[in-house]
Amino acid sequence: MSDTILTQDHGLWVEITLNRPDRLNSFNEEMHNALRRALEGARDGGARAVLLTGAGRGFCAGQDLGDRDPRKLDGPPDLSQTVRKFYAPLVRLIREMNFPVVCAVNGVAAGAGANLALACDMVLAAESAKFIQSFSKVGLIPDTGGSWHLPRLLGEARAKGLALTAEPLPAKKAEDWGLIWKVLPDGELMAEARAMTERFANGPTLGLGLTKQCIQAAAVTTLSDQLEIEADAMKTCGESADYAEGVASFLEKRAPEFKGK
Repeated sequence: MSDTILTQDHGLWVEITLNRPDRLNSFNEEMHNALRRALEGARDGGARAVLLTGAGRGFCAGQDLGDRDPRKLDGPPDLSQTVRKFYAPLVRLIREMNFPVVCAVNGVAAGAGANLALACDMVLAAESAKFIQSFSKVGLIPDTGGSWHLPRLLGEARAKGLALTAEPLPAKKAEDWGLIWKVLPDGELMAEARAMTERFANGPTLGLGLTKQCIQAAAVTTLSDQLEIEADAMKTCGESADYAEGVASFLEKRAPEFKGK
């Protein structure tokens, strides 16, 4: 078991913490593999929500460049393999999970760390947090889905501005621009993030998961196709125990007890 990732099982939801605080939680191969195992374990273990955050004073500074230093290698690194083996599967895993993934950005989120956060469904950030597309500083392009998420969330002009200049984007401006969901005082971030994740986990997670998938599908479908996707999802929801419980609890004026199915 690697100590680069910490997991805390809360029953219906799992808290996962990136844990290389001395390196601002930058990714090495060990942490890549440990995070993948933790996420797959939550998915396969019956969790109905996940909270992702970082240890120490930062969320994640991206890739540990010490592991990709050309001066220490026999030749230039094949960074496509880093993307294909580690970052792309990680983004796909988060996006394909049929429940909400909440990210609590507790400090700097740079490079792949910033785009890992953007791959999550709900992003909360501390007031002191910053998002930095730092790739251009070392001659790279925004990976970990950054070149896809940024223009869709912000538009081409702001996406290019952040990517080409590598200027830090303060959390409040990220909220104002619609890049993330909410900014909170530093001391309130984790309490709010945990409360939100617990609410999701106790909610109608079959419907929440389908909501997530429908919204994600809209980025690449026509309106006509999206209407069909909605119809199929509504059929599934309408046949679920959660829908029956939701209607019953509404009519009986009581709190619902959802099972996520």
